[in-house]
Amino acid sequence: MSAHNRSRRRLGALVITSSLVVSGVAAIAATPALAASSTVVITEVYGGGGNSGAPYTNDFIELTNNSSSPVDVTGWSLQYASSAGVSWTNKINLTGTIAPGGAYLAQGASGGANGLPLPAPDATGSVNMSAASGKVALVTSTTSLTCTTGCAAAAGVVDFVGYGAANDAETAPAPGTSNTTSATRKVPTVDADNNATEFEAVNPSPKTLTTTPPAPDPIDAKIHDIQGAAHRSPLTGKLVGNVTGVVTAKSANGFWFQDSQPDDNPATSEGVFVFTSSAPTVAVGDAVAVKGTVAEFRPGGSGGTTNLTTTEITNPTITVTGTAPVPAATIVGPGGRVPPSTVIDDDSTGDVETTGTFEPATDGLDFWESMEGMWLGIDSPEVTGPTSSFRELSVVPAGSSVRTVRGGILLQKTDSNPERILLDDVLAPIPDAKTGDKLAGTVTGVLDYGFGNFKFLVTQTPTVIDGGVQREKTTPSSVLQVSVATFNVENLDPSDGPAKFDGLAQAVVKNLASPDILGLEEVQDNDGATNSGSTAADLTLNTLAAAIVNAGGPKYAWREIDPVNNAEGGEPGGNIRVAFMYRTDRPVKFIDRAGGGSTTATTITTDRFGRPHLSSSPGRVDPANPAWAATRVPLAGEFTWLGQSLFVVVNHFSSKGGDNPLWGRFQPPVQSSAPKRHQQAQAVRGFVDQILAKDIGANVIVLGDLNDFDFSETADILIGAGKTGLISLPKTLPLAQRYSYVFEGNSQILDQILMSKNLQPASAYDIVHMNAEFPDQISDHDPQVVRVIPLPSWYR
Repeated sequence: MSAHNRSRRRLGALVITSSLVVSGVAAIAATPALAASSTVVITEVYGGGGNSGAPYTNDFIELTNNSSSPVDVTGWSLQYASSAGVSWTNKINLTGTIAPGGAYLAQGASGGANGLPLPAPDATGSVNMSAASGKVALVTSTTSLTCTTGCAAAAGVVDFVGYGAANDAETAPAPGTSNTTSATRKVPTVDADNNATEFEAVNPSPKTLTTTPPAPDPIDAKIHDIQGAAHRSPLTGKLVGNVTGVVTAKSANGFWFQDSQPDDNPATSEGVFVFTSSAPTVAVGDAVAVKGTVAEFRPGGSGGTTNLTTTEITNPTITVTGTAPVPAATIVGPGGRVPPSTVIDDDSTGDVETTGTFEPATDGLDFWESMEGMWLGIDSPEVTGPTSSFRELSVVPAGSSVRTVRGGILLQKTDSNPERILLDDVLAPIPDAKTGDKLAGTVTGVLDYGFGNFKFLVTQTPTVIDGGVQREKTTPSSVLQVSVATFNVENLDPSDGPAKFDGLAQAVVKNLASPDILGLEEVQDNDGATNSGSTAADLTLNTLAAAIVNAGGPKYAWREIDPVNNAEGGEPGGNIRVAFMYRTDRPVKFIDRAGGGSTTATTITTDRFGRPHLSSSPGRVDPANPAWAATRVPLAGEFTWLGQSLFVVVNHFSSKGGDNPLWGRFQPPVQSSAPKRHQQAQAVRGFVDQILAKDIGANVIVLGDLNDFDFSETADILIGAGKTGLISLPKTLPLAQRYSYVFEGNSQILDQILMSKNLQPASAYDIVHMNAEFPDQISDHDPQVVRVIPLPSWYR
């Protein structure tokens, strides 16, 4: 699986800019500067809609008719250009009439899901304005302006506003704005053609003809009133005041504070984040009273709109009233609040923010939400997955189950492990740790959310206690056994350098005991991500074969078929594919049969004795099947071992990219990628059926990275039923051993080996845990190996 793109919790206002170049538009002759408009003027410009901390979900531009007669604006347009832009194609076309003294609201695009809906707009469009700087022109036609500067004087321009760092304006630009402020005309009825003096940056006020509408009285509230017993605050959009508490932690753009006098309802959190947009001036331990607007922030990054929101207070006024002890950490686990053991959510039918019931005692999603923003502690947390490249570390409190044999926690069909929580390095560094380790003492921090997961933001780096987990080594095969392995080598190409190849070679020789046949996934072409048009991977595979010899291993030959350029997914330009390697010093032989190609399907033929063979070896399985669009096509190879035939199919099914996160907004999570893997499993199952139809006693092994679980429908389709059903080797292991991959602390099966029943009595299977549990991985997958004795076709 590919890495997940991540970024940190927002570090300031999101600025959206546009800089497009348009050609082929007829020039509009410049005219002398217009007199100040005595009819329709632009009274407000807001470009932060939907962004972090935004009070409204959409950008908008407000107009006012200052004349004594109605003005028909049908056929007019509002045109936008970036602060230094020359393109005016970003526009809202207007219709209708503005009454004398009336306000006209034109709604633009949205930068996210934050804020409240605008009042009913009079016109809508897709204008996506910068929250900080830009240019807006009110034009009496829908023809795009072509001016670069001096646009206030262009033909057809009724009014013009440049704001922030705009390179054009009436006299000088209006003040810069943000996600929480708009450029608003101080006196709506006055237009003296000077943006700088006539506009100010204030709170947005759509459909309000004054910049200083009467402010509502703030609602006196406690933090638990703001958080409520729900995923969204019951006070969203409300001005609250006299919100008291003690500062527990601070970040680069805000701070968390907590009420020292909690209510008696465990469903309502006592902590909340205050968004200050820049470094806060308060200190941990300050007693504060906060006034501000309650908002729901939906973090971006991987997952985007599938993320839950976090409740926060924006545009705050903060008063330090003294100092006080930081409230004692609420313990999660034994002796404190014990998380649910199996269920993340079981009562929602879509968006948990609007459906289902809030049940912290039984639903993990609600349990962690009920402590959002609070100061928490976990006694001696147990590590269930390695520190990731994003500096996240999955831990569980003592007593969590079902644990793997090496200290992880197993993902199951009915147990997604709601006990898990990810420690994150936003406030303090996270140490390197591996599965099976523990952290010393009580680890404390505040609870946040981002990228589809609740995050435990530690304020001090925890100390790691080594759990003693070592990398596994498998048992070598006997003289009668042929060993067949699968190994995802994670986007391997020569640009990875000698260390990657040497590490893989050591794994093959030392940990996998130099298997006879090796099915590889994620082999890239010779120039990796360089999009050169070349798809050959001979240098990649020869480099790996040489590294194995240098590591003291045997000589391997290899077979593969180059894919169609940029047609099979993976890293752009990398031309990822599957491949075979096999030992040349053992009695395993590859049966080369010409005719294979990237778009040519191998079929099943028979010899004069009725024994099945591949029409081409190596050969691709059903490459024209739409199931393989943008996905690696499986590779079939025909081998012999001591005279007995063995058919091997290596696979790399479509990834889970695009699926809803386990801890996301939509429950149950939608697995949008699953149907494609089902189709792929059906294609491979059909190919195996063709072999077994010729000889039910044929020796067949299907292996690879299936990107799906042992309990999945994908696996069930591949297994099949009856006499031709395959043996799922992961299912033969005890539960605590069924994993080859660790994702966000969940141990799970993605790689699988299946085989025909003819091979079962003489097989030994091992998932070699040497990568997925360690922060210093040579690949993110654990390899697997099965040792079998191919039997004659008459053996049943």
